[in-house]
Amino acid sequence: MGLQASQIYVNLPVKDLNKSVEFFTKVGFEFNPQFTDENATCMVVGENIFVMLLVEEFFNTFTKKDIADATKSTEVIVAISADSKEMVDEIVHKALAAGGQPSNDPVDHGFMYGWSFQDIDGHLWELMYMDENAANQG
Repeated sequence: MGLQASQIYVNLPVKDLNKSVEFFTKVGFEFNPQFTDENATCMVVGENIFVMLLVEEFFNTFTKKDIADATKSTEVIVAISADSKEMVDEIVHKALAAGGQPSNDPVDHGFMYGWSFQDIDGHLWELMYMDENAANQG
């Protein structure tokens, strides 16, 4: 068996850490205060899934490359699962109400449903629900 990581940390640059925390709190996420300071915060996405929101200047200390302007280009789409179609809709509606922007229209393939939004820095987030029982019947 190949590499099996026990946790995943996605690092995203943000322009204003406080505004990003406010936005993602409204979406429904929580933060680990143990890994939060004026430069960064650890957003808890799942039991072993975390998004580190890093102020752009601090993010720059981890790379020699320019930071992409997520409002103009896309390097990554953060896709996370939801427990139901209704939960997908609820999370995207919360993101839009909190100041996020629409990305793509909802897509319903019967066994799989997804919808996406852009956060306040332009990063793309995709929420998806998959009915594994229906998928296995195909």
